[in-house]
Amino acid sequence: MGPPLTPLLTTDVVIELVDRSARPVVLIERKNPPFGWALPGGFVDRGESVESAAVREALEETGLAVRLTRLLGCYSDPARDPRGHTASIVYVGEARGEPVAQDDAAAFGLFVPPDFPPVLAFDHARILSDYLAYRLRGAIPLPHP
Repeated sequence: MGPPLTPLLTTDVVIELVDRSARPVVLIERKNPPFGWALPGGFVDRGESVESAAVREALEETGLAVRLTRLLGCYSDPARDPRGHTASIVYVGEARGEPVAQDDAAAFGLFVPPDFPPVLAFDHARILSDYLAYRLRGAIPLPHP
């Protein structure tokens, strides 16, 4: 019997720019399918911790050195990624400076909550909704089944 077939592990980061008064959130416009606005993130490499992957992916896509501040949650709906079943560990992080679109990012945008783009890739609308609840109330929402 071989190893179990499991979802691929990914990570995403809600990056708050703390050197700006409104603490805008950095989103990227994806260069590759599925297209659209998304949180910086990507796949966890073998031998890499999820936390290290989150910081690495944020740096690769935005040029920002991110400090993770909170675990927002785990998102694992089998339909969250049209390319296949993934489970994403999502963090909130802080950064300073000017983002630069690189790697998988065609562009970046700074969005002051709750004014996010109306159409987001993956399940990032749900993630940002949970983030807004955390930002407004200081509590992490309970997972959705």
